[in-house]
Amino acid sequence: MPVSLFQPPLLTRLLAAERILVAGAGGGFDVYAGLPIALALRAAGKEVHLANLSFSHLYGLDTEVWQAPDLARIRPDTRSAEPYFPERTLARWLRLHGEPDTVWAFAAVGVRPLRAAYRALVDHLGIDAILLVDGGTDILMRGDEAGLGTPEEDMASLGAVAGLTGVPERLVACLGFGIDAYHGVNHALVLENLAALEREGGYLGAFSLPRDSREGTLYLDAVAHARAAFPEHPSIVHGSVAAALRGEFGDVRFTERTGATELFVNPLMTLYFGVTVDALAARHLYLDRIEHTRQTRQISTAIDEFRDTLPHQRPRRTFPH
Repeated sequence: MPVSLFQPPLLTRLLAAERILVAGAGGGFDVYAGLPIALALRAAGKEVHLANLSFSHLYGLDTEVWQAPDLARIRPDTRSAEPYFPERTLARWLRLHGEPDTVWAFAAVGVRPLRAAYRALVDHLGIDAILLVDGGTDILMRGDEAGLGTPEEDMASLGAVAGLTGVPERLVACLGFGIDAYHGVNHALVLENLAALEREGGYLGAFSLPRDSREGTLYLDAVAHARAAFPEHPSIVHGSVAAALRGEFGDVRFTERTGATELFVNPLMTLYFGVTVDALAARHLYLDRIEHTRQTRQISTAIDEFRDTLPHQRPRRTFPH
């Protein structure tokens, strides 16, 4: 596929597709990381669907929302006793802005049932490209780093989509570089991993989310809307990205959830980093160990067992400048 300086390779690949699924990989508010790209693709005439690995208790939902096992169609008026329901909150925001207002929710399960749910959605919608989005960058961890962040859900999504070889384009985009330091990720190692992916042809470059673009403006509005919906549990990731997008810097305080942790909000948090699913999965060190998992806790166990086999972990590194 031709590459141009005027267009990031990630977007070049997505624009070549017709029906695109933008899916949050790690649960919570991850799908919001893909919202600007989804809106831009819709404006370019593409059919774009939104999905998210859900942290909400989906199994109490009405039977009519279920498209397949572990796959629910969430609309603005979907009934739920769950106070924390980012998928429905996003659906309500989409309706407010005249956008298609379905957000598909995947149950938080192991790789096997999650892949089956993805396959059901791909078949139902005729999807020809999947973009997994991560709020933060811990999906780029290969397994031998000193800190992995919160890998279980990200790795379930990566493992599930890596097995969907019938989908022509499968990509990953990360937004929020540096935020996972809050969960122990060393970002010098993130850059080392990206360099390795570049050598292997799997790195698709980086580009920033412009504040004054339509997509940047709507992203800030969506984050503010979600914060108003969950004032006691706002997203740390998107609160940080939004602060960076507004030009704030350093130890920006926007929620008590961060406690005494010193934050480092900065312009790098507004960058998207793109990679291919195939290259990311090929470099991963324990993805094969979670292939047959059915529950998230089995993934946690597999990660711990793999980490116990390592003779050493890649040590943390400091930025030299």
